[in-house]
Amino acid sequence: MPASLRPYLAWFAVAVLLTLGAIWAMQWVRAHPQHFPGARFEFGQPQGWATHRKLMAFTADDAACFAAFDRIGAGYARRPVVGVGQCRASQRMVLTGNRMVPTMRPANAAPGCAVTAAMALWTRDVVQPAARKYFGQKVVELENLGSYNCRTIAGRNAQSEHSTANAIDISAFVLADGTRVALINDWAPGDKRSEFLHEVRDGSCGLFSTVLSPDHDAAHADHFHLDMAVRTAGWSICR
Repeated sequence: MPASLRPYLAWFAVAVLLTLGAIWAMQWVRAHPQHFPGARFEFGQPQGWATHRKLMAFTADDAACFAAFDRIGAGYARRPVVGVGQCRASQRMVLTGNRMVPTMRPANAAPGCAVTAAMALWTRDVVQPAARKYFGQKVVELENLGSYNCRTIAGRNAQSEHSTANAIDISAFVLADGTRVALINDWAPGDKRSEFLHEVRDGSCGLFSTVLSPDHDAAHADHFHLDMAVRTAGWSICR
C-alpha cells in the first residue's frame, strides 16, 4: 500500500468505528428508553437514569402526565383546579381503576398527576416488594395526611410543594391481613416493621425529589413527606 494512502485508510477506519458505535448507541437507547431523557415515559418501563427527570417534567406538563395514564387505560378522576398563583393546583387526581397505588385513606387526598405517577412506580418497585419480603403479603391501603395545602415550609418563607398538590404525606401502611404499620409507632429499630419502613424510605430516594422521614426532624415523626419538586440539575433530598 502506498504510504500516501495510509492516513486516509486510518481516517476511514475511524469513521467506520464511529458509525458502528452510533448505530449501537441508537439500538441501545431504543431498547432502554428509561435511561434516555428524550424518550417518552411509559409506566411499563423499569426505572432508569432518566425516570426521575421525566417525572419532574410532568409537574409542568399536565397533558403529557395524564396522557401517560391514558395510554395504559388507567381509571382516574380529575379534581377541579384550586387556588391561584403559588397555590394553584391543576393536576389533582384520584385513581379509580386498576390499583396502581393502594387504596388511599382518606380517599380525597388527590395528589397531583406527577406525584401520582411517581407513587405508581413507588408502589410497584418499592412498597410491594418490601411488603412481600417482610410480611409475605401486599399493602392494600395507604393512610395519608393530605396533599393540597396552601402554605409555606415550616420555619421558612419558601412555598411548600403541598401548595400545588405536588406532594403527599404517608403516615401508615395497611397490609392485606389488616396489620397496620405506622411511622409514629414503628419507625424505631427493633423489628421487621421498622426494617420495612426504613427500606421503603431508602427505596424512595431518587424516585421522588424529596423524601423526608422521622430521621429528618420532629415535624416528620409520623409520616413520610414525598414530593416531585423541580430543582436545578434534578438533585434530590432524602433524609
